Amino acid sequence: MRPEKLGQRVAIASMFVSAALATAKIIVGLRANSTAVVSDGLESTGDVLASGLVLLGLILAAKPPDDAHPYGHGRMETLSALAVGILLIASGSLISFRSLQRAWEVQHAPAFYAVWPLIISIAVKSGMGFTKWRLGRNIRSSSMRADAMNDMLDVLSGSTALLGLGLTLFDPKRFVAGDHFGGAAVGAIVIFAGFRVVRETALQLIDTMPDHASMERIRQVGLSVPGAKGIEKCFARKTGLQWHVDLHLEVDPSMSVYESHEIATGVRIKIKETLQWVADVLVHVEPYLPQEVPSRLHGKS
Repeated sequence: MRPEKLGQRVAIASMFVSAALATAKIIVGLRANSTAVVSDGLESTGDVLASGLVLLGLILAAKPPDDAHPYGHGRMETLSALAVGILLIASGSLISFRSLQRAWEVQHAPAFYAVWPLIISIAVKSGMGFTKWRLGRNIRSSSMRADAMNDMLDVLSGSTALLGLGLTLFDPKRFVAGDHFGGAAVGAIVIFAGFRVVRETALQLIDTMPDHASMERIRQVGLSVPGAKGIEKCFARKTGLQWHVDLHLEVDPSMSVYESHEIATGVRIKIKETLQWVADVLVHVEPYLPQEVPSRLHGKS
């Protein structure tokens, strides 16, 4: 199954699970008078929207290149991840604000059964987060990893809400506002995660290079092609789930244009076939000159 299709199916399943958990937490939280549980339910509602954005991004990113978008539509996947981060920041701010408001209001102690949707949510989201993170890493999807981080954040926020609720249930008189402050803490955690997702996607949008090991792997594969003498420059930028590579290949200066073109084509094909995360390679051919030849004789472009 293609990575985009698998990612779409996971995003759809995540939407249904998050919707069910959000509904359960909000209903139980309201009936049990628990601000922390309702806050966590609202955060889960944001997960439904986040998974929807991820799904939309994956669908748009899967569209083939056209005349107006020769590099494909992969950046739509990155933009959807950015939207997830912004959504997290906005929802986290609203959750914290409302929870702190309720902390100063006179409220009845929450009922004990409010803990159950939190416990179930922590267990389910742990499995979902692990699955999405592994898939996002395998298909190199920034939006899927962002959604996985969102799920793991649910585990942390659910645990925080459970702690605040637990304090209030343990001693309603002494820790009467514990449930509300737990809800505010949930919002703060969501805000932090949102800024982290925005930072990661922004780095991709400004064409930040991949890690050193990945770049070195590109060089190794390219130089394994017979006739490739060296790689002077090598750059890469991410467009959705894959990377586009630009490299300057050094070949024997005495060979014909046709021969050097054949080597360049071999390098391009070898890198694409060996490294599944590379979408395409643009090869610029240059003459290979030994180190002892003065640098002024090097053909630079």
